[in-house]
Amino acid sequence: MTDPAASSPGGDAPKRPDEAPQAPQAPQAPQAPHNPFAPPSAYRSVARVAPTSLPVPPPPSRTDASAPGTREPGTREPAASGPATNGSTVPAATGTTALGRTGASAQDPWDPLRSFGEPSATSPVGGYPDLGRPTVDPTLVAPPVVAGRRRRLGTGSVVSLVVLALVAGALGGVAADRLLDGPSQRTAVTLPAASVESEVDRAPGSVADIAATVLPSVVSLQVRGGDGVATGSGFVLTEDGYILTNNHVVAGASDGGEVVVLFADGHESPAELVGRTVDYDLAVVKVEDSGLTPLALGDSDGVAVGDPVVAVGAPLGLNGTVTTGIVSALNRPVQAGEAAQTAFINAIQTDAAINPGNSGGPLVNGQGEVVGINSAIAQPPGAMAATGSIGLGFAIPSNQARRTAEQLIGDGVATYPVIGVLLDQRYQGEGVQVSTDEQQGQQAVTPEGPADAAGIRPGDVILSIDGRPVTESDELIVAIRAKAPGDAVTLRVRTDGQERDVRVVLDEATSE
Repeated sequence: MTDPAASSPGGDAPKRPDEAPQAPQAPQAPQAPHNPFAPPSAYRSVARVAPTSLPVPPPPSRTDASAPGTREPGTREPAASGPATNGSTVPAATGTTALGRTGASAQDPWDPLRSFGEPSATSPVGGYPDLGRPTVDPTLVAPPVVAGRRRRLGTGSVVSLVVLALVAGALGGVAADRLLDGPSQRTAVTLPAASVESEVDRAPGSVADIAATVLPSVVSLQVRGGDGVATGSGFVLTEDGYILTNNHVVAGASDGGEVVVLFADGHESPAELVGRTVDYDLAVVKVEDSGLTPLALGDSDGVAVGDPVVAVGAPLGLNGTVTTGIVSALNRPVQAGEAAQTAFINAIQTDAAINPGNSGGPLVNGQGEVVGINSAIAQPPGAMAATGSIGLGFAIPSNQARRTAEQLIGDGVATYPVIGVLLDQRYQGEGVQVSTDEQQGQQAVTPEGPADAAGIRPGDVILSIDGRPVTESDELIVAIRAKAPGDAVTLRVRTDGQERDVRVVLDEATSE
């Protein structure tokens, strides 16, 4: 099948009786397929190729139709090959054109525009055009000048030209006189400038005001461990150097790795790992600096869907990055951390951009109070690793972070609440089911544990916790871990088709 781009634009026009027979045309090289993704630089230096089939205005009629080398509109003269600068050969125009001119200047004046952007007939590398002979950029080309029949100038035209020459000469004399007067005669021009104040006050509660308050307390961390270098974010908890971050950020330091903290003012300090918890994906480190500015931990129970929030951190190592969004949802069951150290989080969901490196940074409300610790992002199905924000970020609620941080600073370890049952992950149906079998030597219901004391038995189905329905095991786990040991919860339980409410007082387990 013939490539339409290889045919002459406009086709062959019928010959006039007084015209000489048309000279035979050399066969044209086959066109390479058009490359719509060629780099823009190729548009300014591509080899001239055969014209496309788009209609192009034909050149004006010739005065001598019988001149040697004549051709019909839309056809080309046979081209000879000449050496190119890159070692290849490119077509060189020869003979006489339809306009009666010879040499390189005799080529069709419309050809540069016809060939612009078309692929080369021979593409030496990967389908890209030959760069040996530049084409013409249409943004730099004036319409082609077509030679026509010469006319003699009449007397009036001569007089007009003389007057025009005199006027141009007078203007040139004035311009030269201005230039010779020197710089002292130049007129100074001053453009109006916008008023700029050295200190600009932003409206209280604006993003700029929040950023100015929060940024001095946000840090980035670099952790060198056996698995390489990890980076993340954190923020100052106390004036004497305690800093909160995610466990998965500093996990490499648990085996003797090194932690370095970079502050907003540019100085660095080594840090010591105080404590960490896999179950909540939180950790505390300490630097020897004093007089630091801590961030206040707000009440995450007071957060509502739609509240504006600001995320601050060091995504991809870009320290002090601020992004904004809203609270998109609450109580999202999220598994965070590494696969072998999964943390169950009753998370705050936000559409504020959170990217790799934001982990451990604060999510703040309109008052600049921390309501969450940025910890995880969702990725499209099939993504093997975190690639970036898609508007689904998750943060650990600040109330949970406060309780865990206080335990890590005071004891070096953290605890979490349990009800003393194993859940059946194979169950399909309403609610979640207590396992009927032992798992790895552990009984389905812990003897004398909170659930056993409340009368829950293997095979029972738990439908809700404190009136909040549960349909997945993760939902029940994160709802319980959002509580504190010693808290009481109400579970809706179904046993042999009969439903009842039971009160369970949560027991305590020590985090790894």
